[in-house]
This record gives sequence, C-alpha cells and structure tokens, in this order.
Amino acid sequence: MKKLETSYVMKEDLCDKGRSMQKESRCTETVMAENERLRRQIDELQGLEARCQRAETALAAIETRNQLLSDAAPLGIFTIDAQGRVTGINRRGQALLGPLMDGDPRSANLFDDASMGNAGLTEDLQHCMTLRRPITVEHSHADRQGNGFWLRYYLSPAPTQDGAIDGVMAIVEDATDLKRTEEALRDSEKRYRQLFQSAPIALIEWDVSQLKAHLDLLRASGVTDFDDYLTQHPDAIRHCWELIKTVDYNQAFLELMGIADRAGPKGAFLPTHADDFVKMAREVILVTADGNTAVEREASIVTTSGERKIVLGKSLAVSGHEETLARVAIALLDISQRKRAEAALRESERRFREQAFRDGLTGLYNQRYLYGSLATWAERAKANGTPLSLIFMDLDHFKRIVDTHGHLNGSRAIQKVAQTINRCLAEPAYAVAYAGDEFVVVLPGMNAQAALAKAQEIRSTMNTTAYELEKGVVVQLRASFGIATFPEDASDLKRLIAAADQALFAIKGAGKNAIGQYRSA
Repeated sequence: MKKLETSYVMKEDLCDKGRSMQKESRCTETVMAENERLRRQIDELQGLEARCQRAETALAAIETRNQLLSDAAPLGIFTIDAQGRVTGINRRGQALLGPLMDGDPRSANLFDDASMGNAGLTEDLQHCMTLRRPITVEHSHADRQGNGFWLRYYLSPAPTQDGAIDGVMAIVEDATDLKRTEEALRDSEKRYRQLFQSAPIALIEWDVSQLKAHLDLLRASGVTDFDDYLTQHPDAIRHCWELIKTVDYNQAFLELMGIADRAGPKGAFLPTHADDFVKMAREVILVTADGNTAVEREASIVTTSGERKIVLGKSLAVSGHEETLARVAIALLDISQRKRAEAALRESERRFREQAFRDGLTGLYNQRYLYGSLATWAERAKANGTPLSLIFMDLDHFKRIVDTHGHLNGSRAIQKVAQTINRCLAEPAYAVAYAGDEFVVVLPGMNAQAALAKAQEIRSTMNTTAYELEKGVVVQLRASFGIATFPEDASDLKRLIAAADQALFAIKGAGKNAIGQYRSA
C-alpha cells in the first residue's frame, strides 16, 4: 500500500515539474518576442534619425542657395515676422535701409524703428498683413547726412502652411529718379522739356483730346457703362486707340522699344501682341473715360525685335491740360529684371517649402507634413461633421527583398510602391512615407467603407503589378493594410494613428497581404 502511495506522489511531482517547465518556456518565448519587437523599433528609430539628418543637410543646402540668389538680386529684399523683426535681408536691402537706421538692419525690428515709423512704413507693413494681399507703397527718406531719397516697397504677406500670415516679404527699389522726374514734370515747361529728353526713364507724351471728345459724345448719347460698351462693341477699342496721337518721346523710349532712329511712332505706340494690345488699349480707354489719368499700372510690351518686356507705366496730365488731356505724359520703367527676380525668389521659396515637407526617396510627404496637416483635416472633420480615414501600409517580407537583391533595389522597391499608391489617389487624399517600408494614406471625407475600397484598390494594383527594380530583376511586392476612421474609431489624432497601426499589426500577425479594419476591444 505504501509503495502505491509513494508512486502516486512521485507522479504528481513529475506533473508539477512539467507544468512549471512549460510555463517557463512560454515566459522565455514572450521575453524573446518582446526583445525582437524592441530591436525592430530601435532599428526603425535609427533609420528615422538618419533620414532626418539627411533632410536637415538638404534643407541647409537649399537655404544656402536661396541666400546666394537673394544676394545676387539687383533689388533690395527683406522679410519680417509678425512682430516686425527682420528675419532675412540681402546685401542690396542692407545698402538701401542701412543709412536710415541706427543699428544693423539684419537684427532690427521695423515696428520699433523710429525712422521707419515716421516714414509710414511700419503702418504699411501691418496693413499688408491685415489685408492679406500685396500692396505697393512709396516713402521719402533722409540719410544721416540729410540727403533725401525715395524708396518704393512691394510688400507681400507671407502665409504659413495652414494659411495664417506670419510676416511680410518686401522688395525695395530706389525710386528717386522716377519721383524726381514726376516732380520735374510739374515745375515748368522749359525744365519739363529738358528733363523729358534727358531722363533715363522712357517717356512718351500723348494727345488724348480726340479720344476724350469722342468718349464725351458717347456719354452724351446715353452710354454710361463704358466697360460694358467695349464688351458689346469690341471693334470700338481699335477705333478709340487710333484717336490717340503721339506728341513727343525721348531717347530712352526709343531704346526701350528697340527703335533705331528718331522716326518713332506718330500714333500711340502699339504692342505687337494682339492680346496685350487689347488689354492695354481697353484700360487706357476706361481711364480716359473716368477722367483720371494719374494712374500707375504694369503692362507687357513687345519691342520691335520681338522681345517681351514688363514695364511699370505711370501717366499724368501735363499741368494746364488736365481738362482737355491734350498732353498726357507716360513714364515707362522697365521692370523685367525685377519681375524675373521676384519670380525666381517665389519659385525658390516654393521649392524650399515643398522640400521641407517631402521625403527625399519617394517624393511623398513626410512625417512632418503628416502631423501638421492631419491636425487641420481633423479640425475640418469636426467642424463639418465629415469622416477622416487613415490607411497604414507595411510591405510584406521586405527584408527578404533587401537580402536577396540588395539595399539599392530595396530603395527602388519602396519608390515603385510609392508611385503605385500615388496613382490610386486623387486630391485631397495624399500619401506619406512614414518610416522605412511603411506608408500612411490620408483620406479626408472618406468613411470606413470608402477607405476599405481604396485600400482594396491599392492592394489589387500591387498584386497585379510586376515591379522591375533593375534590368532583369522583377519582383512581386505585397503589403498589409490597417484602416481606422475618425471619429468612429478614435476621438483624436493620436488615437486615430494608433488605431490604424493596431489594425495593421493584427493583419501582420495573421498572415499578411490583407486588409484589416480597426475593431475596438
């Protein structure tokens, strides 16, 4: 009997030891799995840090190129933030503004600078930000020696990514010659003529009296809306233009228009481009009908050699001829170079902003853009009561591609998949290169069902595409997808991203190459 009891106790001990060993084995597997997950996260973070460093290096290079372009510009350029602090200024800008200020213009606050406030520029800068549109202003200044001069400022509000205004970009040019010419036109006929012929700015003088008389007759016959009249009678534009006669012009005008000798225009000069002519002629006629010839506008002209130029034209009735308009002087300043500089600066700024939010490998948006823009879309979704869906994507067996074909072909695979995703999207939807072989697709306005359909489209396109990484290397690429929708699956952005990631993680653990939608526990 004792032997049986002893045998039974030994069996129980063996069972307890077996269960304990099984439990320890499961714990060991859990710890190993957690260690592997942490290792992957460390690898991903290291990869992200390396990409961030490369992006910062690229941004620094872009900023250097921007500074070189800015310093090479023939016009003064400076930027300020919303508090008036100068955030950037080129060499020409320092040369123009430096004589007006007590300190270094590179570190000045224009809102606090007394000379700028007295000239009225501070108010104009604030006005530009309030209006949220470009404005052009002129101000007279005096340097420390008391020498007076005029500066013209072209002020443009600087918007942020979300549309807010956080400063002003200004282009400055010395307008002293133009202002002096304008003032001299009012002095005396003799001096006017002397300056007219010797002025470095292109000048032409028109006799607009016949056009004014014709428009007065039309008004007497019942025409009240000349804009509508010219629309209804387009042939009248050329007839009205032919009523303008040229009285005089200077050498600078001949040079501007590419005219070789003094046998210049008898009638009003005509741009050789039909569309430009119609637009300019129409505006001149409407200004004359309004009776106010003291106007300033930009125009596109084509010279006799076919060269297109942008000019800033300012017209003014010669003193004593305000009623008849028998003599109207037009000053034409060639601003083609300034316009090219403005366009180059705007393009450089656009590229800089674009590069800051783009992934260097795929060309997709990066994480910086994702988190900034996602907050805006979430606010819109809340305000409008519309959904916002996210798709998290992760390439399946990507390590196998890298191990078999190398890192370069791994990068090519990521690029190819990014192109596939982009082809499946239409604005406002957009894709983000999230980390390594992971992607995020943002679907504003799409509910869970629509997001599922979009994920199925991307997955189907990938599954039916043979990706050629290099000549002779063709692979099949697959991905797993996780979907979450705001506000059904999450109440804020952090939870929305986590929900989509959780849905993806479930698919990766269940066999891959499939689509999962978030399901709350």
